Amino acid sequence: MRRTSAPAEAAADAATEFHTFFEQHYAALARLAHLLTGDADGADDLAADALLALWHRWDRVRAAEHPPAYARGVVTNMARSRIRSAVRERRRVTLFWSGQNEQIEGPDVAAVIDVQEALRRLPFRKRACVVLRHSFDLSEKDVSQTLGISVGTVKSQTFKGMAELQRLLGPQPALPRIRITVGDAEGRG
Repeated sequence: MRRTSAPAEAAADAATEFHTFFEQHYAALARLAHLLTGDADGADDLAADALLALWHRWDRVRAAEHPPAYARGVVTNMARSRIRSAVRERRRVTLFWSGQNEQIEGPDVAAVIDVQEALRRLPFRKRACVVLRHSFDLSEKDVSQTLGISVGTVKSQTFKGMAELQRLLGPQPALPRIRITVGDAEGRG
């Protein structure tokens, strides 16, 4: 009877551990990607890409103090990169078409009632803080670890983000609408 070597057993354990992590956290990471980018179709791809990156660094991830926070940080960074790429691409297209004498109208501010649309209008850091605090119910410390910023920055960015959402959504309390809308968008109440 052949015995497996210690490295093979360790690799099998790591694969099993990662599979469990994947099963437990994929849906939440995809939801985070969707809320940060506003792209439902690309959210699953972004979450899958983030998990692939996590698998390649699994030893570092599993040694982290809080692996789910590490994973959210990877998703957040990848989302930021994709948003920046999209902005650069839009600028290139705008420059190309600017010689065509076509005018593109801005969004109808009165129609921007939906919370997700309002979230998309926030600067990335404010959006990330609001989403992680109020949709994922993370503590300020957890958001701080996820984004790699201080707790004070989390507090100020969350406050400013909520104020901006309040301005965009009107005089009704924004927080209950955020929780309800974000939950409904994912098929949860």
